[in-house]
Amino acid sequence: MSPRDPDATRARIFEAATAEFAEYGIAGARVDRIARNAKANKQLIYAYFGDKQQLFHQVLEHAMLELVNAVTDTIEDLDRWIDEHIDYHSAHPELLRLLMWEALELGDQPTAGELRAARYAAKRHWIAVAQDKGLIRSDMPPGQILLSIMSVINYPFAVPQLRVFTLGGHPDPAEQRAWVKDAIRRIVAPQPPENSAT
Repeated sequence: MSPRDPDATRARIFEAATAEFAEYGIAGARVDRIARNAKANKQLIYAYFGDKQQLFHQVLEHAMLELVNAVTDTIEDLDRWIDEHIDYHSAHPELLRLLMWEALELGDQPTAGELRAARYAAKRHWIAVAQDKGLIRSDMPPGQILLSIMSVINYPFAVPQLRVFTLGGHPDPAEQRAWVKDAIRRIVAPQPPENSAT
């Protein structure tokens, strides 16, 4: 592999920048450290990605692309959907850390991200498909279902210290996964028809 290979250089920069932003956020990140850890020229980073905030935006989009490639959007196999999301966040805690830094430093104004918008549109679409098939409740908007089930999965990973306090210790991962699945099944369960008897 040539040291001048631009794809390899970009990959090293993304890897180093992901670790840097996940650890220090936008304000605390240092391009000098990213360049050193990526074995790349600092000016090259600016040439490829622009300023530090633009680099953060692209790092987050890249992290979302990694998630897109690793998990299914189709929610008809609910157990698979849950397992793949839990497994991904277990193996890649940096994604939620990046999202938390985004919230802390940028508030409720998300970074520009066409990929992220498309990603969640696809998820809402597959929830609507499952609703049309009667597999999950149809009395709740797809976006609300998505937000609810993502919260059940993501929150314990985002603030793991609260698991100790709320559960009285460190939960068994398999038992915790089973409870998450049970909670999500209850959230999305089709609603029984209203009793028309008077």
